[in-house]
Amino acid sequence: MIWTIAARYFRGKGTANAVPLLSRISMAAIAVCSAAMIVVFSVFNGFDAFVKDNHKAFCPDIKISIVRGKFFPASAIGLDEIKKINGVLFVSPVIEDNALAGDGDEMTGSSKQQKVVIVKGVENSYFKVNRLGDYIIEGVDSVSGGAMNTAILGVSVADALRSGVENSFNYVQLYYANPEIANPETDPLNALQSLKVHPAGIFNVDEEFDDKYVIAPLAQVQELLHAQGKYSSIEIKADSTKIGDIKKTLQQKLGNTYKVEDIADQNKNLYAMMGGEKWIIYMILLFVLLIASFNMVGALSMLVVGKQKDIAILRAMGATPGLIRTVFLLEGVLWSSAGGIIGIALGCTVCFLQQHFELIKLRGSFLMSAFPVKLVFSDSLLVIVTIMGIGFLAAWYPAIRAGNSSSLNLKSD
Repeated sequence: MIWTIAARYFRGKGTANAVPLLSRISMAAIAVCSAAMIVVFSVFNGFDAFVKDNHKAFCPDIKISIVRGKFFPASAIGLDEIKKINGVLFVSPVIEDNALAGDGDEMTGSSKQQKVVIVKGVENSYFKVNRLGDYIIEGVDSVSGGAMNTAILGVSVADALRSGVENSFNYVQLYYANPEIANPETDPLNALQSLKVHPAGIFNVDEEFDDKYVIAPLAQVQELLHAQGKYSSIEIKADSTKIGDIKKTLQQKLGNTYKVEDIADQNKNLYAMMGGEKWIIYMILLFVLLIASFNMVGALSMLVVGKQKDIAILRAMGATPGLIRTVFLLEGVLWSSAGGIIGIALGCTVCFLQQHFELIKLRGSFLMSAFPVKLVFSDSLLVIVTIMGIGFLAAWYPAIRAGNSSSLNLKSD
């Protein structure tokens, strides 16, 4: 009976003209707000996925590094033992530290541009550990040492040093302080160790990486950093379903001297910030939704006034105040749910069109041509639960008023 009465009121049968109009306005406001929530969440999800995906170009599935200090002996961790762990696909030793980079030319030998960078020494197995190769915009995704050392530069580093792969005379000179020289003034010629590398490739991932990194051969960088036979980290590509188990196994084997981090551990601040921002967005949109629900409170209050005769009849038939309250609470949930479902459908449609037809473009972006969107089912579930909750709260006062009504006036309206 409760559903029958609520459905009748929802359709507006036997209700004053103003109430159906106000109820439709309330549902429209909720539909617009819920559509906005779906669209904003989906755009945020799109950017979130884009940023995290870009970080995978540099951040391995699992990274082993020493807790204290910069480097550790290569013999301290057996690479072959790591490779034997179930789920490990590729392993690559890495050494990195800050260095000073300057541009150079084989013809003139001059250096006019300088920049502080992070020089990262790797073997070519490094490019199997991550997806950096997908972001190479010029040249190749490999480095080599020997007669001519080659390196891969971030696009911002290359621009700052005016370096490119097309000019074979162009090179980058890397400088690192010699730790064996306590006072550089006493031995200025040996105060800095240097390494000449020729650009073999340029990558464009994210400004966080593009503006810092120079990737060069492992052995040559170890020599530059005076760290022969040492690593700063070991990077691992793993089966995505076994990352947790591998991380646990490695941590047990290595003890507290080393830290074993998955991609979330390596980017704690980023992941925390992205998660926090989404909830801030949710709270702002929830506040807007609460304001939009005021129309519903007014419409339901008018419905209670207009249905005094029905309430009196129900009371005369033995209906309890609780049953009458339930009818109007259910009415509020029905109104809000109808608006929410319409809004979610509208928001999903907008996101679908943006995803497949790129209606809104992003100018000046090499990596994205349009606003990224990613629909997540949990967002739709969150929106509909929120909408139903607000409908319940909006109907609370009118429902209490209806339940407490003692009018038994059976005269016609």
